[in-house]
Amino acid sequence: MSERAQIGIFGGSGFYSFLEDVREEKIDTPYGEPSAPISIGEIEGRRVAFLPRHGLEHQLPPHMINFRANVWALKELGVTRVIGPCAAGSLKKEVKPGDFVISDQLVDRTTGRKDTFYDGPITTHVSYADPYCPELRTLAIDTAGGRGIEVHERGTVVTIQGPRFSTRAESRWFQDAGWEVINMTQYPEAYLARELEMCYVNVALITDYDVGVEGEVGAVSHEEVLKVFQTNNEKLRTLLFSLVPVIPEERSCPCSSALQGARLEP
Repeated sequence: MSERAQIGIFGGSGFYSFLEDVREEKIDTPYGEPSAPISIGEIEGRRVAFLPRHGLEHQLPPHMINFRANVWALKELGVTRVIGPCAAGSLKKEVKPGDFVISDQLVDRTTGRKDTFYDGPITTHVSYADPYCPELRTLAIDTAGGRGIEVHERGTVVTIQGPRFSTRAESRWFQDAGWEVINMTQYPEAYLARELEMCYVNVALITDYDVGVEGEVGAVSHEEVLKVFQTNNEKLRTLLFSLVPVIPEERSCPCSSALQGARLEP
């Protein structure tokens, strides 16, 4: 029987080394292999399952991630709460590199990704008006503020297909729409968690200004993104290690009943 965990974290490789009493777990899923074996350990007595979404060597580009296998694997371990930190670009000058955004809305601009567990024969339409768990969002905002981390309490993240970055015209289009954050992995990761009635919160670590932001002179580079992310990784660890212990074991949010009324059964 697999080791059980209640809280799951998606993120970059290396974070698991800070967990206590770590063991690796390989999970078979109906959707293929997850990005990597899952590392399970403890943070102040809470069992946490960590999965690097891009693989242990960051070998999986965003459009090649098996999101369904990743989310399903956490569910198999008993996870009900998921924290999804990610590197992201800013679409507004006031959202600065090094800031955190606790996203409250999402726009999908990806193409061709496997984005549902429900291909039939029972048609299932899951409500996604509010993409992120309200209970986890409040906890993340309060925890970041208490640790002195510069945090934006809301923001819309637009998920693009990748692996390429946006053109200047695309970036201006997204900015004109009023969105704050741009990323390549939030969809369908966050939505698949909702389909399995798991709570999900996004912590977007802003690594750069996107190319359409007024005043930005250079194009976004992968090297620049990694440099800012590594510089701010300690802040991210501080937030996650402070957030996990305050997450209640019992849920009082609507995420756990997302499938109620969602199925069209004869």
